[in-house]
Amino acid sequence: MVTFPSKLVPARLVMRYKRFLADVVIDGESAPVTVHCPNPGAMMGLKAEGSRVWLSRSSNPNRKLAMTLEIVEADGALVGINTALPNRLAEEAVAAGLVPPLAGLGIGRREVKYGRQSRVDLLYAAPDGQPIYVEVKNVHLMREPGLAEFPDCVTTRGARHLAELGDRVAAGDRAMMLYVVQRGDCDRVSFAADLDPAYAAAFALARERGVEAHAVRCDINLSDIRPTTILPIVDSARQP
Repeated sequence: MVTFPSKLVPARLVMRYKRFLADVVIDGESAPVTVHCPNPGAMMGLKAEGSRVWLSRSSNPNRKLAMTLEIVEADGALVGINTALPNRLAEEAVAAGLVPPLAGLGIGRREVKYGRQSRVDLLYAAPDGQPIYVEVKNVHLMREPGLAEFPDCVTTRGARHLAELGDRVAAGDRAMMLYVVQRGDCDRVSFAADLDPAYAAAFALARERGVEAHAVRCDINLSDIRPTTILPIVDSARQP
């Protein structure tokens, strides 16, 4: 469970821009302020003007932007947009037994170098010592009720990670993709082949090579975000 250190500040979104910036109007105020947006993706469906949002406030007086965009309300649900959180949420999911192949393996090592100038998000060791490389991806796109999709824009880096995980399996290790869904209104996960056909193809090839894949849904509220539910990964009905 990721707990927000203080009460979140409600606001309305004016616009999100330059990848890591957003302008909002805080409740009770009239002038917009600029806040940090910790999400480099497209945020499809999560950046409409006037959307209800919630912000965390930093206690660091030296920060250029005191507030960070954490949650957006979309489709009547709260959606976590902070891409700095999924690795922590993945660790929580593993500790809670929501990723059966990793149950009981303890704490994974973070950001371990592997492949071609990459770092794996989490590295676990099986009881026999076999390494298990785990890449974590944040998921928050929903275009069809109940269906979480990844990615929401082209991710060449993500496709490269899939190829490198396949290489680890070919070398005799185990490798896994773990998709963390930061919204509680989805019951399955698929891939947006129409938005990034290369990633969808890379995933299919990685699975053929023996890369494992799992998905976990988080429940979101204004106090915390916690992984709660294993979700199935299904084939996409959307074609490139």
